[in-house]
Amino acid sequence: MKTVIHQIRTPVKREGAGRYLMLTLISFALSVIVTRVILQVTNYPQLAWGEFHIAHILFGGLMLFVAALLPLVLANRSIYVASAVLSGAGVGLFIDEVGKFITRQNDYFYAPAMPIIYAFFLLTVLVYFQVRKRPRKDARAELYRSLDSMAEILDYDLEPHEFASLKRRLKYVSQRKESPALADLAGKLLKFLDFRQLDIVPRSHNLIERVGVKLEKFEEKYIRKGLYKAALILWLTASGIIAISDLARSYVAFFSYEALYELVSRLISSGILVSDASIYWFLVRLSLEALVGVALVVSAFLLAKGSEKTGVSIAYYGILLSLTTVNLLVFYFDQTRAFLSTAGQLTLLLMIIHFQHRFLYSSETIS
Repeated sequence: MKTVIHQIRTPVKREGAGRYLMLTLISFALSVIVTRVILQVTNYPQLAWGEFHIAHILFGGLMLFVAALLPLVLANRSIYVASAVLSGAGVGLFIDEVGKFITRQNDYFYAPAMPIIYAFFLLTVLVYFQVRKRPRKDARAELYRSLDSMAEILDYDLEPHEFASLKRRLKYVSQRKESPALADLAGKLLKFLDFRQLDIVPRSHNLIERVGVKLEKFEEKYIRKGLYKAALILWLTASGIIAISDLARSYVAFFSYEALYELVSRLISSGILVSDASIYWFLVRLSLEALVGVALVVSAFLLAKGSEKTGVSIAYYGILLSLTTVNLLVFYFDQTRAFLSTAGQLTLLLMIIHFQHRFLYSSETIS
């Protein structure tokens, strides 16, 4: 009796998926920021003549189309890099004009547009963290990724670390007795890799990697734990005090007619307060910012006291709360400040993570 074999449709995560998605995220963020900055600096010019107006969303759509077309037509692995960059830039140019397409007035400056863009970016970041997780091993998925890596041989671009990783995968598949056909194929590919005329190229470091190596050497030589911790304490304290002071100034204004009038007038003239609901959300924003500010000040105090792991954990989750929740409201009320605060918070978060890995979870701690 003939055995019926059913097709397997289970998706397999591509080799290098995390790197490609990171490129998408970077080009996405840069396209939105650069577009907004250029438009503001040039006083929002239009590419238009007669009845025609070419909005930048069209360029975004063109980039998305090319990004989708390239991997369908070309088989080279380098195409995925181009596709990732184009897709990120394309979706950035597309979503930058979301305000026009969720309002009847086609309002590009619609206040909730930036929070929507930021929320979409955060969702993509969450997808990135899921993609970065190590996939569960099985013979079929590992052979998929191995065959994908074999393309480096055809491009004469197989580096030593890629060669070692490829051999580990094929060796794993070759030992799977539950998949004899795949194991046999993997064994034959291993024999091919052991062929002595196979070209292995030296690992090449791009500009970013070379700069990273130099910065790492500089840090190991000059930046000790005490100096790093002092910088963290100062930054956390300053950020916390600034966040708390905004709420304090607004609270004090309620006890002075002149101060309250000046505050409300400034908020109305800047377009922050346009309705009763906006007043409510403005107060919610100030309260949440102050909550994060208190967390940052407490974390700075704990770091100075010597409770480093607790202090770093509080700072980590406080900044995450700000990045994922508070900044949505900040983008609604003040886009310029939101861009600056988000960049500062991301930098501080990366410093905290680096401090954890280098000084708290490393077996060799330099004091």
